[in-house]
Amino acid sequence: METNNPEQLSLFLSIFRISALVYLTLALGCLVLVVKLLERLSLKIQAIFPSQRLHILQFTTILSFFLYIGGGLYLFYAILSPPKELLLAVGGSAAVAIGFSLKDLVGSVIAGVVVLFDRPFQVGDRVRFGDVYGDIVSIGLRATRLRTLDDSMVTVPNNRFFTDLVSSGNAGALDMMIEVPFYVALEADIDRARELAYEAVVTSRFVYLRKPARIVMSEEPVAGRLAIKLTIKAYVLDVALEKAFQTDLVVRIARTFKKYGIKRPELLPLAHAETKIL
Repeated sequence: METNNPEQLSLFLSIFRISALVYLTLALGCLVLVVKLLERLSLKIQAIFPSQRLHILQFTTILSFFLYIGGGLYLFYAILSPPKELLLAVGGSAAVAIGFSLKDLVGSVIAGVVVLFDRPFQVGDRVRFGDVYGDIVSIGLRATRLRTLDDSMVTVPNNRFFTDLVSSGNAGALDMMIEVPFYVALEADIDRARELAYEAVVTSRFVYLRKPARIVMSEEPVAGRLAIKLTIKAYVLDVALEKAFQTDLVVRIARTFKKYGIKRPELLPLAHAETKIL
């Protein structure tokens, strides 16, 4: 488009009137307010129906996404009413210029759409992305936000999910498998230890019994000597209770092992351990 064309310039200036821009700003502010109210309503509904928490979160995220995209485009066209001639004239060159200058942002927006429909993870999932481990709080136009277990908020650009690995622990479900390791001495009563550990798992108030709990055993070196490792693999009722479940198992199983005399691995004296290493 030639910038010295007076007809196209007049069309361009006719759109961006001060009054129209004010109306558009107010309308976009109202749109943001509507989305925020929707998110607040979603939190209240989740409190009423906790078993449907993840489904409500996912529906709210998708609805908010389309409200921002569809509502923003509708308000722009309805308030500014750009003529078709101007749209055709500036559309191509503007798209190229904006796309080149904002290629990372555009890539993140496209990735956000792909994430919503391909669904490698969903809002409410507990995921590991690189060194970050936490819950998906929101999937936005540009980035996805995660809340870590120490309550830190991490923002990840959506385009990184095209190239980096991400693992979901629950894949849209409320329950999730967790692993808790325990060690006992080689000379300990292994069968009794396994029985006591399994009993502690299935009687925990945090366990999800509709899926099986297992205990996998192996030999591993601990403090310079071999020990038996009991790895508990069980499902927690809700991903939000992961650490509560883990703590409950550690406390109760440690007490039970002590009560029934299940021998734990002993640390080698420091001098002896150094000799072994040498």
